[in-house]
Amino acid sequence: MDSALADQILHHLHQVDEQRALRDQQPGLAAQVQALKRYQQQRFANTYADLLMSARYQGAARFFLRELYGPGDYTRRDAQFARVVPALVKLFPAEVVDTVARLARLHAISERLDTLMAEQLRSTHIEALAYWRAWQACQQAELRQLQITLTVAVGESLENLTRKPLLRHALRMMRGPATAAGMGELQAFLESGFDTFRAMHGAAEFLTTVKERETELAAALFATKRQSSHALGNGFASDDPLTSLP
Repeated sequence: MDSALADQILHHLHQVDEQRALRDQQPGLAAQVQALKRYQQQRFANTYADLLMSARYQGAARFFLRELYGPGDYTRRDAQFARVVPALVKLFPAEVVDTVARLARLHAISERLDTLMAEQLRSTHIEALAYWRAWQACQQAELRQLQITLTVAVGESLENLTRKPLLRHALRMMRGPATAAGMGELQAFLESGFDTFRAMHGAAEFLTTVKERETELAAALFATKRQSSHALGNGFASDDPLTSLP
């Protein structure tokens, strides 16, 4: 089982590397991907402005904004991570490894979608209409839905970890060995996620909100050209999810 999970995680990290290599082969594509990531981070901030202001949910919203929607370059972190995956599955508890496996799969899917989207963009200056047209051109509704499902699944995994009282202590005890093994950033992610979700005292409402809003936005982005071009023009309805586009 440990070997199978290790293979899965390494496979997803290899897929991420393939996307980076593809971007390096096309002039300007890497810059467009970074611009897209910044745009999507701003979109997330707009969509969840209320949660970012909520005393209860702002920590989790910021965690998602930083860790799952951020434009950071994780090339070196992923390379270090790939080298220690066999140790990871032996060092960390099974529940933690399962969370990491979901995160790695989400990472791979997100990078693939970002490449496909960026290939449709003509510049690093992105506006709502160009963003919608890129989604339309990609025609990846099923992959986008899987990305949403995995985003929520990562949150659910972190929530499940908080229900195990001894796990936080175990994570703290693993800080030294994890850092020595080159997994310091992963360790920090897990500890931050654990503490953030525990502080919510229940993540069900937060995760339901994320799932509903992301699904509604995806449906609007993949709607027919006639429907969405109206919304992206002068016909915004106050409750239209497309209004969250910067």
